[in-house]
Amino acid sequence: MSSLQSQVIAKVEHCIFHANQRLQKRFVIPTINFTQRGRIAGSARLQGWEVRFNPVLLEENPQAFLNEVVPHEVAHLITFKLFGRVRPHGKEWQTIMTQVFGIPARTTHSFDVSSVQGKTFPYQCQCSQHQLTVRRHNKVARGQASYHCRQCRQPLTLCA
Repeated sequence: MSSLQSQVIAKVEHCIFHANQRLQKRFVIPTINFTQRGRIAGSARLQGWEVRFNPVLLEENPQAFLNEVVPHEVAHLITFKLFGRVRPHGKEWQTIMTQVFGIPARTTHSFDVSSVQGKTFPYQCQCSQHQLTVRRHNKVARGQASYHCRQCRQPLTLCA
């Protein structure tokens, strides 16, 4: 385990401790994994009381992870325990972010994801070129899906 991962664990513990104090609850420390992949910085598994973090994006953005990503994911868990299934970034989650953690309730990160971006395939429509992920490209190749341009609404075709 890296030093940064240890800091993330300590920050998760701090967030839970802080939430327990502010809300007068007894939330337990969730399971913490560093197995998140792709462009996602972190995710919360609500029923499993688990948070997952992307180790590559953590290494590239350590301070933002500690200040924003960790509280963001812990807030999802706290919101689920208090309110059940609600909109992921709805008013309940926003309240936890702002009132409990004192952090602006931003829903997405703005990290450079070029190092974790998967291979893409060029597709085109009548008005522009698009990049489809490997997963979407494979669905097209297997005949399981087709995709359309949001502007011209024409089907996307693989560039020659």
